[in-house]
Amino acid sequence: MRILHVMASRANGGAETYSADMMESLHRAGIDQLAVIPRASMHHARLEAAGLRLGSEVLDARLGLVRWRRLAALIETEKPDLVHCWMRRAASLMPRLDVPVIGWFGGYYDPARFRPCSHFVGVTPGIVAHMVANGVPSERAHYVPTFPTIDDGPAVDRAALGAPGAATALLALSRLHEKKGLDVLLRALADLPGCVAWIAGDGPLEADLKGLAAKLGVADRARFLGWRSDRGALLKAADICVLPSRYEPFGTVMLEAWATGVPLVAAASQGPKDLIADGGNGLLVPVDDAPALAAAIRRLQGDAALRAHLIERGRADYQQGYTREAVTARMLSLYRQIIAEGRVGRARART
Repeated sequence: MRILHVMASRANGGAETYSADMMESLHRAGIDQLAVIPRASMHHARLEAAGLRLGSEVLDARLGLVRWRRLAALIETEKPDLVHCWMRRAASLMPRLDVPVIGWFGGYYDPARFRPCSHFVGVTPGIVAHMVANGVPSERAHYVPTFPTIDDGPAVDRAALGAPGAATALLALSRLHEKKGLDVLLRALADLPGCVAWIAGDGPLEADLKGLAAKLGVADRARFLGWRSDRGALLKAADICVLPSRYEPFGTVMLEAWATGVPLVAAASQGPKDLIADGGNGLLVPVDDAPALAAAIRRLQGDAALRAHLIERGRADYQQGYTREAVTARMLSLYRQIIAEGRVGRARART
């Protein structure tokens, strides 16, 4: 099996991180791969250090036509059994091929923007249903979830992040963007005097969010931590993980909370509604509802049995279907299935 991956984005987001994590997992499984990712990606160095072959020269050119030609030449030389396009930008570079091409959907994208793709992978059942509703044949729309990658170091020092033993540490792992609803968390924090919010991430709204925290009088309890690679260490130190997103097609942070044993509260956007059973493996609150978010957090603060139940159920759900091993095996199985079907189809076309 020879796989060619294309991830053209340079952003520091969840999709970029997961694609690199999957490539690394497949490499550990002995799969022959070539990864086309930007040299500027924060994941370039680690994939190179892991031993993956990289084709970053494709993306060195600024002009799309030059990139397209370079990718076509690379594919002709590499002769992959399957090409995996991670998101729309990668698909836009693809020439027409007679080998299978997967288009990966981390959100509710328009399948029309993935015309070179023959198969489609969505990270939730809802995204797969969206694909089919928008014209993708059901036999070519596949569900493969993501998995979390958690560092195994010790918990961070709570006191150093402004959360002494008596405080409840709320952790949001999120890009600082309007769709992530972090302003809702800050408004809830104003009604939670015993809590400290750790906001780990970067993005365009940093100044606006810090200004809102000052306006609400919570600047001393809202800690903006910037981009962090020690997500596991933060989760191990937190009391509650909060996902207040207005729009969240999946949300790997939910899996990270389950894997580390942290109770989870999330706004009921698309991804959380797909994964969270309210009162089972987490708590759901309405989108854009700061009082409801504050009430759910207070409920967890005052109910040790509920916290224990959410942790136990979340960990069980994680172990059942979202570990690195389980998801990697599922992706490998899909690759094999698609490659085999493609070979049969090409053989029939020749006869």
